[in-house]
Amino acid sequence: MTTSFTNEPQRPGLTRAQLLRLGAALCASAALPSFAQQQGRPVMKMNTRLIPSTQEALPVIGCGTWIGFDQRPGTEEYKRLPGVLDALFAAGGKVIDSSPMYGRSEETTGELLAASKQRENSEAFLATKVWTSGREAGIAQMEQSFARLRTQRIDLMQVHNLVDWKTHLATVRGWKDKGRVRYIGITHYTASAYGDVEAVLRAEKLDFVQINYSLDAREAEQRLLPLAAERGVAVIVNMPFGGGGLLRRLRDQPLPAWAGEIGCASWAQVLLKFVLSHPAVTCTIPGTSRAEHMADNAAAGAGSFPDAAFWRSNAPSIGR
Repeated sequence: MTTSFTNEPQRPGLTRAQLLRLGAALCASAALPSFAQQQGRPVMKMNTRLIPSTQEALPVIGCGTWIGFDQRPGTEEYKRLPGVLDALFAAGGKVIDSSPMYGRSEETTGELLAASKQRENSEAFLATKVWTSGREAGIAQMEQSFARLRTQRIDLMQVHNLVDWKTHLATVRGWKDKGRVRYIGITHYTASAYGDVEAVLRAEKLDFVQINYSLDAREAEQRLLPLAAERGVAVIVNMPFGGGGLLRRLRDQPLPAWAGEIGCASWAQVLLKFVLSHPAVTCTIPGTSRAEHMADNAAAGAGSFPDAAFWRSNAPSIGR
């Protein structure tokens, strides 16, 4: 079998057993770099891709905070979350995506970053959203996000699901001019809204668009991903596991033989490699609340990514 890859350097992937041990160490000590060094293994660093509007390099795998970070201090779930961010940063990742509609997730993110000092060290690329109607309501909600995230600057402010997008883009552009926001964008999560997303992409100058894309939801390939590339807009992919349903269906199935050839030790890595194989995709943000899963996800960002011909040949039935 001939395997074709995009033009990126090949690096070996961690085995699933190594990833699980790595995550266990994170949970126990939140000290992944020293753990890896003690085991005689280098800490893997993921690939980056350029944000078209500035040519800033962005790591290809980040962390989504929906559900997983909606936790209260003192709970067992909350106590696991520092390890998630440690695993992200140790692998070379930095994008953390949240929203005011994600319950306590923004607040949790701000607490964890303040405790770890990663924000001050410029490790984190903070992305959040505005999700309301009306100028004043939007301003109030975004100010609340600044407070919850404990920051004076948000890297990416996105209009969530296109709600009152004209109003909010005008506000955020003003804030970008003042340096409060570095990038602006729009988001959606369903193919039924792609017509509206396409219209905004054609009408407005944006830095980012965030959309769903996965092996079982590939509609974005038809128009949105090519349009984003044409317009010079960075793409963040949400729901790379098909909203979790695809990964759950595959979990108990054996990995195909070709998974090892592309550096994948888990189904999660296969699904992430697929998403990142599209050249228009800048970054993907799988959500998790477990350090071992974050480490597993991040490993998919290292090495090369197969081209479209590879996926047509080897994975035609996955997600069908």
